[in-house]
Amino acid sequence: MPQPATPAPGLRAPLGVAARAAELTKVYGEGETRVVALDSVSVEFGRGQFTAIMGPSGSGKSTLMHCMAGLDSISSGSARIGGTELSGLGDRQLTRLRREKIGFVFQAFNLLPTLDALENITLPVDIAGGKPDQEWLEVIVETVGLSERLRHRPSQLSGGQQQRVAVARALAGRPEIVFADEPTGNLDSRSGGEILCFLRESVSELGQTVVMVTHDPVAASYADRVVFLADGRLIDDLTDPTPEAVLDRMRLFDTEERTS
Repeated sequence: MPQPATPAPGLRAPLGVAARAAELTKVYGEGETRVVALDSVSVEFGRGQFTAIMGPSGSGKSTLMHCMAGLDSISSGSARIGGTELSGLGDRQLTRLRREKIGFVFQAFNLLPTLDALENITLPVDIAGGKPDQEWLEVIVETVGLSERLRHRPSQLSGGQQQRVAVARALAGRPEIVFADEPTGNLDSRSGGEILCFLRESVSELGQTVVMVTHDPVAASYADRVVFLADGRLIDDLTDPTPEAVLDRMRLFDTEERTS
């Protein structure tokens, strides 16, 4: 995957807190099958910042994102989007929160094959019964470079272009926060680099908040900050990351795990 064209800017003072976990614990199963996926994790994600979550397989990084996004329930502790506590919400309230305040980008593009690119981008707003902000929509489409492809269906787009549509869809409703789970996992290095640049620009140029789960040190270097998990616990926090610094941290954790 190519390096960023320009280094990510230094970590700026956040414009408040977009999401917060406090003593967040997630347990699956009981008795002998009991697994603690998250063990009292406390972390904040600042508004207008790009944060990457990293850790080895089974560290809890995707579980943390799913709990923070209201896609999975929590066992104890607190998860908040803005000032809203997720654990007290019913299914309808969670659905509304996700629709109105959260954008999602996943490894699978999750586009509807019968809709063209523009229709896929505006689908969440349409489902909510609203109308897209045309000025904002034009900014998003221009940012992800889709102006000439809006009437193409997913089958007529490359993998990178499909993921651009997915990114634009996540941004179209001007959510408070975008969660991206391995968004470049199904892409070649060039397309992956383009998607990371778009996410970076959405933060730097559009003021978006992005939290991305990744296993790739180069992908993490596009972020303002990287938080590291291992065995369901938050173990480190790195600002102004470079691929080398991220890789060094990951190697250190791997060495500690083998010698513990």
